[in-house]
Amino acid sequence: MPTPDRLDILPAMKGRTLRHLKLLRVSAISAGVLLCLLTSPASLASDEQLSGMKSEISRQEQQLNSKSKKLNALQSNLKSQEQSIAAIATQMRDANADLSVIEKDIATLNRESQRLEQLKLGQMELLKELLNSQYRQGQHSQLNALLSGEDSADMDRMTVYAEKLSKARTDAINELAATDTELQLKRRALQQQTEKQKTLIASLAADKAKLEKEQQAQKKTAGAIRREINSDKGYLAELRNNEKRLKVELERAAEQARIAAEQAKVKMDGLGKYKGKMQWPVKGRILHRYGTAQTGQLRWNGMVIAAKEGSEVKAAHDGTVVLSNWLRGYGLMVVVDHGKGDMSFYGYNQALLRNVGDTVKAGDPIALVGNSGGQDASALYFEIRRKGNATNPSPWLTR
Repeated sequence: MPTPDRLDILPAMKGRTLRHLKLLRVSAISAGVLLCLLTSPASLASDEQLSGMKSEISRQEQQLNSKSKKLNALQSNLKSQEQSIAAIATQMRDANADLSVIEKDIATLNRESQRLEQLKLGQMELLKELLNSQYRQGQHSQLNALLSGEDSADMDRMTVYAEKLSKARTDAINELAATDTELQLKRRALQQQTEKQKTLIASLAADKAKLEKEQQAQKKTAGAIRREINSDKGYLAELRNNEKRLKVELERAAEQARIAAEQAKVKMDGLGKYKGKMQWPVKGRILHRYGTAQTGQLRWNGMVIAAKEGSEVKAAHDGTVVLSNWLRGYGLMVVVDHGKGDMSFYGYNQALLRNVGDTVKAGDPIALVGNSGGQDASALYFEIRRKGNATNPSPWLTR
């Protein structure tokens, strides 16, 4: 039989056991509810949405990478096409210069040939007269004069005359032969120059056809690039990247500028003293002025001047070429260092006529006007920088 103490403990134990059972039941119910919640349709939908968002982000990244690669490939094609156009344009310019020299040579040879033809005719007439005179002189030979009893003094005079006549005839024959030989040489040289002229004209026609083909390809590529960056954000990003690339190239050119200043054969005293006196690089209508809106918050750092394709771009001031290359967004560009941190920039060119290290004087041709860099019209991009900062070029040029 249980003791009183034992009887007191049993009800308490029973109460604690019941509370534990209740707690276990609540925990089990809570776990079940949580499990139901985790496997509910709403939870599954959230997982699917998260997975979908990740997939979309990945797709967008791939699309951006693909677009970037495509744009880079298009820019690479554009560079290749514009360099090819530059090579052809330079060949055509050289060929035209050679053709001009040949045409002058042909004109000179024609004048010389005409002069020699006239000289030959005169010499032939003189020779005829000498031969007639000699023939007539032969009719009065010394024997006839002796038999006729003429004076010996007259005979001596006639002998001297005959000798002079014979010498004059010999000289005339020699001169005629020399003239004839020179005339033949001139005619041969004229024929050679004419053949050379024909070859050059044919070569120019072929080069022109190649140039037009490359220009069509360039136009197509430039159009594709514009479509790739057709949004304001895309265009703005491209312009900002182009500016960064230019700064990188300028940093590379800094050392070349230092060397140029040391070895310069022209004055490298900066532009400070020449404000309002610098030469215009081309003559034409200003399409974009310094400081006007380019896109978004970006402003033009220089000016764009419309000019005929293939016309010469002139150095605005004396200096040394520190950059002559193709730059994305600027096309074929020449940068001239003027000393003391002053530089002038010439972009969008069809061809470059100067190499890094060349010294130039104001007015020297340094490039040919074009539309490189993906431009849709023929023009020159002109910029002036002082200690790395762009400044309005207009006040520096002659009015």
